[in-house]
Amino acid sequence: MDGVSLYATFLHLHRPQLLASGIPEHFWDTLHKKLCNQIFDASDALSLMFIEYDEITDEDPICTVVVHPENGVLKNDPQHIYIVDHAWTFRLDTVRAQLQQIPGLLVRMANIMGVDNDQPEADCIEEVSNKMWKYCQMYSIGADGLNIESQMPIWYIMDELGCGINHSDTPNFRLVPFMFMPEQITYSVLFPIEDCEEGTIVTRDFVEGNHTNPEIRKALLLPWKKCSFTHISYDLKEPSEEYFLDGHIEETLPADVSPPIVDISRPLKVFTTYIYIRQFLTDPSFELVDDENDADILWLTTHFKTFNELSTDFPNRFINQFPFENVITIKDLLAAVCRRVQTDRVTGETRELLKTFPTWLPTTFNLKTELLEFVSYFQQREEKELDNHWIIKPWNLARSLDTHITKDLAKIMRLQPTGPKIAQKYIENPVLFDRPEIGGKVKFDVRYVILLKSVDPLEAYVYRNFFLRFANKPFALDQFDDYEQHFTVMNYNPQVQLRHIPCKEFLEMWAAQYPDNNWMEIEKDICDMLKEVFTAATLKKPPSGIGKCHQSRALYATDVMLEWEDGKITPKLLEINWTPDCKRACDYYPEFYNDIFKLLFLNQTNDNVFRKITL
Repeated sequence: MDGVSLYATFLHLHRPQLLASGIPEHFWDTLHKKLCNQIFDASDALSLMFIEYDEITDEDPICTVVVHPENGVLKNDPQHIYIVDHAWTFRLDTVRAQLQQIPGLLVRMANIMGVDNDQPEADCIEEVSNKMWKYCQMYSIGADGLNIESQMPIWYIMDELGCGINHSDTPNFRLVPFMFMPEQITYSVLFPIEDCEEGTIVTRDFVEGNHTNPEIRKALLLPWKKCSFTHISYDLKEPSEEYFLDGHIEETLPADVSPPIVDISRPLKVFTTYIYIRQFLTDPSFELVDDENDADILWLTTHFKTFNELSTDFPNRFINQFPFENVITIKDLLAAVCRRVQTDRVTGETRELLKTFPTWLPTTFNLKTELLEFVSYFQQREEKELDNHWIIKPWNLARSLDTHITKDLAKIMRLQPTGPKIAQKYIENPVLFDRPEIGGKVKFDVRYVILLKSVDPLEAYVYRNFFLRFANKPFALDQFDDYEQHFTVMNYNPQVQLRHIPCKEFLEMWAAQYPDNNWMEIEKDICDMLKEVFTAATLKKPPSGIGKCHQSRALYATDVMLEWEDGKITPKLLEINWTPDCKRACDYYPEFYNDIFKLLFLNQTNDNVFRKITL
């Protein structure tokens, strides 16, 4: 192809990216030529200079970049756009391994960050891992057809020149990531937004974006510039109804109709695509059908939102979902709902200890809407020398994806722009379970299946055969990038060991390991906690609470961790899951779905299998 055709192809592939990145059009042709010909000529106009200090602090930059042509650099000159190479591209769970295994990488990163690379390798890796948050950048790929793992943030550190460009609130350059599609390689693109004379220091905005609140900008700049936020109250207010609706799929509420009438003279017809219900729902009171129009019960694994239409068109049909149940199944909304429970009053003592309520909810902040409150709380804990490990979780992802544990505020501020997340206090003193086969005590969590029959009046049950998940390495407050040490979700990774312990076997082992802590008392505490959760979730009407629907029945799973507090074992709510994977439940207990369907749709209870958690 000739040059015109090549450029037309470039525009066809990259125009949306060029526009989204805000690269002025007069630079496009030059950028195309430099990308195609691999021209890295930033040094023709810009010089990297090391800065000497009598005494250097953590906030002082090591290098700077200056304009060196006599006639300067003009923002309208189409030649002044430059490709900046990436020295290191990585996912956060591969940092330590890559620094250990890629020849020369650790030395180069140490030189970029001013880390002494003559120290022991383990210490050098630790220091680079801590300092990298001042230097790393992030992008993600959201193309159609990509699985969720492929859409996780990709981090990179630029070459020495890119890393030498420092921050300014009034920058004269911009630096943006750009993927060159023919090679599937991402570079950074540097271009001026102001005319710069010879000797001008090149700067960019490290927190570029629509951060109009100056306090939020200061918080996001904490990796580079220290600032105290302890004067800000960390007390949280419940979000508005608009927040509960933000990003929510439009949903209708049911008409006020009578509950479905169950004809016990024939089997209830069940439509579902869930393989384990089709395999294990064998009770003759139910009959599987292949056409949802024939069904008395719809058990769906996709979100159902048309409750009004269901109530008016099919008033005698059940559905396995409740209106606005997302208030408990999305992590940020769950935290807001749980904070309605004020089982303890804040006192001078609890304020001094920075305790938050309810005590069974690990202290949680929404990093999008409660960022300043979080920073204030973090810094106050730091001043009091309280444990300050946090787990950063996406709102609506499962399987521990894009989840990070850290006590580094700089890291948390860098994670904040990568997508909606909560910061939740990490349980630093968990109750541990001895696994002699791996030589130590490990973290574990407990999963209880919850059945919700009614919102008004509130009626819910737990399935008493709970499920266990275990870490694969002994617990310690270190090596937070070691997944098998700090996480318990092992059943989605074929490369790691999954420890199966049925409920009955666990209870026998528990009694041997913790003879002074009767599990039935712990289960009662968990059920009391869940009662408070569902009471809080139904205190308010939609969209701030779960909606009433006579046709609704639902199954959720809650993950609970146990923590030592003042010498006592206390449950901590981690999350509540929508349409949980019930394969293990069916494998361990073949009557699982028979029991559940009889409870939900035929009102047949079994106290040995279910425990009512509401009045």
